[in-house]
Amino acid sequence: MVNRSMMQSAVTMGQVQQKLNLIGNNLSNTNTTGYKTRQADFTSLLIQNIDNLKDDEAAIGRQTPDGIRLGSGARIGHTNLDLSQGDLQTTGRELDVALLEDRHMFQVQVSTQNGPETQYTRAGNFYFSPVEDNQLLLTTSEGHPVLGNDGEEILIEENFEGVDIREDGSFLVTRDGEQEVEAQLDVIEAVRPRMLEAVGGNRFRLPDTEELGFDADEILAFVAEEDRSMQSGTLEASNVDIGQQMTEMMTMQRAYQFNARSLSTSDEMMGLVNQLRS
Repeated sequence: MVNRSMMQSAVTMGQVQQKLNLIGNNLSNTNTTGYKTRQADFTSLLIQNIDNLKDDEAAIGRQTPDGIRLGSGARIGHTNLDLSQGDLQTTGRELDVALLEDRHMFQVQVSTQNGPETQYTRAGNFYFSPVEDNQLLLTTSEGHPVLGNDGEEILIEENFEGVDIREDGSFLVTRDGEQEVEAQLDVIEAVRPRMLEAVGGNRFRLPDTEELGFDADEILAFVAEEDRSMQSGTLEASNVDIGQQMTEMMTMQRAYQFNARSLSTSDEMMGLVNQLRS
């Protein structure tokens, strides 16, 4: 029993540490544009029944499982991604865009070891980067191209007088006093946010859907132009609730200390048992 208790405490301590790391990551991104809170939920590990009933007649009428139920600790069952909207901050900058609907995300193209990959983000602080043929490429703050409606990069010819991004993501470009739509931001909806995989840089990717047993359209859904809602000259702040995260951190710290004390007590008991045997 002592060895089992030590195993339970050791396993649980490792999982509690993972949640503490997650909370620390949330708190460190309180001021990150478009950052979304991640939450971890625990689940119990395998439970075993130990038969301690010697008399078969004692089990007559029993409705609960026979024996003593013993668990093997707890682990993080899954991590949830909270895609609810954060506070809006007015910047007045033309290329700052905030999504106004929960679970909506921009699409960006990122170069990986396996080639170009489409990834997703809520951060709308975009920039123009000069490319060949007097064109400007719309990119994220890290330089990754932002994708438009056709799944292609957004390129706009230079020498314009102004750019205005409409509510549906259309780029209204002014040239020689005349306005014309020359591009449009693409938006997708995360139907199952939990399934998205964090890749750093406030971005997410679609995992291997075959291994998960889901189709891609069960995780991400196309958003029609009339259902898109965004606001230019505005950025979405992080949706991290500092008070809630601090409360969870203190709870997890107490859980870690409790399991550490349990581990220490079990070790002392093992020492006493060994002394008695000798």
